[in-house]
Amino acid sequence: MASLRERMADNGFESNDDYSYHVKCLLGSHSDDLRTLNVEGAPGRRKTAFASALANSLDYTHVLYHDFSRDNVDRENVVEVETEDADAMPALPPVSRFDQIMSDACAFSEGDPTIVILDQLQAAPFAEHIRLYNFICSKEWHSADTQFYANKQKLLVFLISESRLYHSLQKHSFRVWVNDASLGNKRYRAADFQLNEEIQGVIDSMHLLFTHIGVMPTHSEFARLLNDIQLHVRTRNELIHSIFGWTEGIEQSLLHSPELESFVDDAIAAVEDYIGVDEVEITESNFSVIE
Repeated sequence: MASLRERMADNGFESNDDYSYHVKCLLGSHSDDLRTLNVEGAPGRRKTAFASALANSLDYTHVLYHDFSRDNVDRENVVEVETEDADAMPALPPVSRFDQIMSDACAFSEGDPTIVILDQLQAAPFAEHIRLYNFICSKEWHSADTQFYANKQKLLVFLISESRLYHSLQKHSFRVWVNDASLGNKRYRAADFQLNEEIQGVIDSMHLLFTHIGVMPTHSEFARLLNDIQLHVRTRNELIHSIFGWTEGIEQSLLHSPELESFVDDAIAAVEDYIGVDEVEITESNFSVIE
């Protein structure tokens, strides 16, 4: 059976980091609250990709998603229908998308494993934070005059916010940190990419470079880099372009910094040894003629 990391990669989130321990802690909680995961990390949508991939990698039947930053847009698209019937009952305010998602989550959890992802919580009114806190503790969702009940054994709640969560929400959730780049100290071998050992010197020099950058490419990112090295990379700048082009979480200016200059030079020297200096010189000469 594929590992959680492999299943998450298949669902759009590839990382060298293994989150299986975090899932064990979340699912193994003996608290009476609803099991809640607080996804923290650097600003950006990588946290959303993580939550979506994790939700779709677990054996849960329903995955519901709500983005609070879309609430104002959704309200603008509501069309009010006027009536000339004076005796008609006044129209009830439409159920918000958030309330609909939460009531659906409760209903689904009665019979099926369900995950609800609540994204961009910083855009929600504080009153909604209070409602969520009460829901996680009581397992009851109140909407208008209706109550919905969540099955603690079958409902998971994922929270994502670009700012710190309301204190009480935080105290009742398990936190996980999602890096904005793949880290770790993974040592790749030529065999990991079905390549001959002759390219190992390139892999080792690239590993040293990435260690000093502070980012370690995922398997697919490294595979794309090695493909560029075999087919295209013949100059220092071309190597930098490929590293920046394929590796998530690297600042372009860092690749040109004096601190990394010697490591980039060592990497391109390893490429020259692998490709052959004569071919590199011919390629550089042809490039200068084209310019």
